[in-house]
Amino acid sequence: MAPRHWTLWRQRPRVVVYCLLTEAAAVALTLRPHPVAVDRRTLLILATLLLLGILQSETGRRVERIRRRVSGTPHINMTSVWTFAGVLLLPPPLLALLVAGLYSHLALRSWYRLQRVPASRTASNAAIILLSCYAAQAVVPDIRTALTHGWAGTFALAAAGVTFFVVNAVLVLPARHEIGRTPEALFGTWADNGLEVATLCLGALNALALATLPGLVLLVLPPLLLLHRTVLVKQLEVAAHRDEKTGLYNTSGWHALAERTLAATARQRSTFGLLMLDLDHFKQVNDTYGHLAGDAVLRAVAQAIISAVRGRGDAVGRFGGEEFVVLLPGISEPDIGAVAERIRRAVSALTVPVGQLTISGQSVSIGSAVYPRAGTSLQRLLDAADTALYHAKATGRNKVVHVADLK
Repeated sequence: MAPRHWTLWRQRPRVVVYCLLTEAAAVALTLRPHPVAVDRRTLLILATLLLLGILQSETGRRVERIRRRVSGTPHINMTSVWTFAGVLLLPPPLLALLVAGLYSHLALRSWYRLQRVPASRTASNAAIILLSCYAAQAVVPDIRTALTHGWAGTFALAAAGVTFFVVNAVLVLPARHEIGRTPEALFGTWADNGLEVATLCLGALNALALATLPGLVLLVLPPLLLLHRTVLVKQLEVAAHRDEKTGLYNTSGWHALAERTLAATARQRSTFGLLMLDLDHFKQVNDTYGHLAGDAVLRAVAQAIISAVRGRGDAVGRFGGEEFVVLLPGISEPDIGAVAERIRRAVSALTVPVGQLTISGQSVSIGSAVYPRAGTSLQRLLDAADTALYHAKATGRNKVVHVADLK
């Protein structure tokens, strides 16, 4: 593909600039003079890490492609098992070769033709990983030095792992097209981060094995492949409760979560709120621009709703068509109106690029209900919120109506 057709140029200007800057920084740091001499043993370590990384990638290639398709959060690809070992064993130029080799293989074999992973994204991710590796190397020079310093060396290795984790988490944020508001949207779930920590730990053990008894490095592969498949099973379980077009909870997934919230709220004698939302005149979008454009609008609306809710604990679902529902645990009647109004304004402000066109002027009608005043069962709460939504539609649309105001 010619450079002018690269996916990178279709990103937001800030993303384009940031990606180019991080890639330039990675190249500059790699090409700077390095006093460390490269001997035969170091080259053998590079070859071992690269070959094992490729072997692991090939063995888990189908799993990795499925994980990429179903992943709706920041994706952990497990290369840290090899790159963090490289941090502790290789000089910067060879570390750069290791990262480039692993990510080139992933792009050509595991992520080939996956829409979420264009070549520009792979290059940007590799540059960010390399910068994270260099930051970690600034904390600890190599594992052999750490081995001679007892507990101090152990703490230095741990500090290098923390540095890699934090720098990578921070550097990846500006490279995203959309930056979420919630901690989960920004940095992933506890499970995602736990997986990254696990791969860093395996990377440290890899380095220790290669520095002492190189043959032991093969023992890392079986648990790593098992971990890979275990993570896939978890992601598939999550995907079964997600709407394919928007990434929101689907009807069954949202209902299951809402029932658990209702039970917990009843035990704690607390409150929670429901919002029912329906896009106004959405059929005109499909009729005028086509269903693909309509899907793009739905995805944009979903992200607008997510950005407007309060954060962790709030759950947004799609009930099919152009109807959405929001669960707001622990909210009171005076506060639910502020959230609903924030969502309404966010949807009204949307401009959705579709090819050469831009779709704007969307609006949403919203009905709200709060437990227990509007009902003590989930179905009664949904019916109450739906009644308020119908009233919003019937009295002009693009407005918020509360069940409490109808009585």
